[in-house]
Amino acid sequence: MSTSVIGRRLSMPAIVRNLPILTTSRFITRSLPLSQDKSEGWLSKLGVRKIEPTKESHSRMLSDKEVIYALHTHNVRPDSIDKYLANYKENVNLIHSKKSELNCELVGSWTVEVGDLDQALHLWQYTGGFERIDRAQIALSKDESYQRLLRERGNFLRSRHLQYLLAFSYWPLLGKREGPNIYEIRSYRLRPGTMIEWGNNWARAINYRRNNDEAFAGYFSQIGRLYNVHHIWCYKDLQARRETRESAWRSPGWDECVAYTVPLIREMHSRILKPTNFSPTQ
Repeated sequence: MSTSVIGRRLSMPAIVRNLPILTTSRFITRSLPLSQDKSEGWLSKLGVRKIEPTKESHSRMLSDKEVIYALHTHNVRPDSIDKYLANYKENVNLIHSKKSELNCELVGSWTVEVGDLDQALHLWQYTGGFERIDRAQIALSKDESYQRLLRERGNFLRSRHLQYLLAFSYWPLLGKREGPNIYEIRSYRLRPGTMIEWGNNWARAINYRRNNDEAFAGYFSQIGRLYNVHHIWCYKDLQARRETRESAWRSPGWDECVAYTVPLIREMHSRILKPTNFSPTQ
C-alpha cells in the first residue's frame, strides 16, 4: 500500500476528533442564520446542519395537504404527437364534464420546447386530499369512455411518470395566465432531510423573484420521486426570461439565498414549456 494512501486514511480521525459533538435525537433541519460565526460557517460547508425537533410532518409545515396536485409526465413517440394531443384533449373534456363528481381540474398542460423533447406535462388539482383522489380513481376505472382513451393513448407513448405534489405555502397564489407565454419548469432533486431548510430559504428568496409576475407555481413531491421540487415560472419569451433572471441577481440578498440552497441540491434540470391549445393557463 502506498504511503500517500496510508497518510490520507490516518488523517481522518484527527478531523473527526476536532468536530463538535452533535445530539442525534433531532431530525428536522433548518437554515443557518446569516449572522453565524466563522466556525458555524466552516461546519455548514461540511454539510453539518443545525436541527430542531418538531411534532409535525415536513409536508404539514410547508403546505396545505387538502389540495393535492398530480403532475403527469408523458414521453411521446415523435411520430404521434398530434394524435396524442387530440387524445389528451378529449380526456380533459371528459374529466371536466364530471368535475362536480371527481372534484379535480386541469391547471396547466404543456409540451417541452427546450430540454426533454417529445415530452408533455399535465398538472391537475384535486381538492379534498388523497381521499378525493381515491374516489376519482374508482369512478374513472368504471368509466368506459375514459378507459378507451387510456388504452388508445398507450399507442402514442414511450413512457410516463406520475407524481403527487403539494404546493409550498409561501409561493404566490396560483393564477392562470393569458397568453402568449412560455413557461420554465426547474426541477430539483434534494438531499434527503433538507426539505425544511429549502423551504426556509425559498420563503425569503421568492421575494426577489416577483418581477413581471414570473412566479407561477412551486411544489414538492409526496408520492413518486421523493425529495423532488418543481418551480414553474412564466415569461413572455426567452428574452424576457433572461432580463428577469438577471434583475434578480442585481437584488441584494438573492446571492445569499442561492448560496444556502445550492448545497442542498443533488441534481437539477430546466425545461422550457409551451402551453397546449387546451391548457387553462396560456
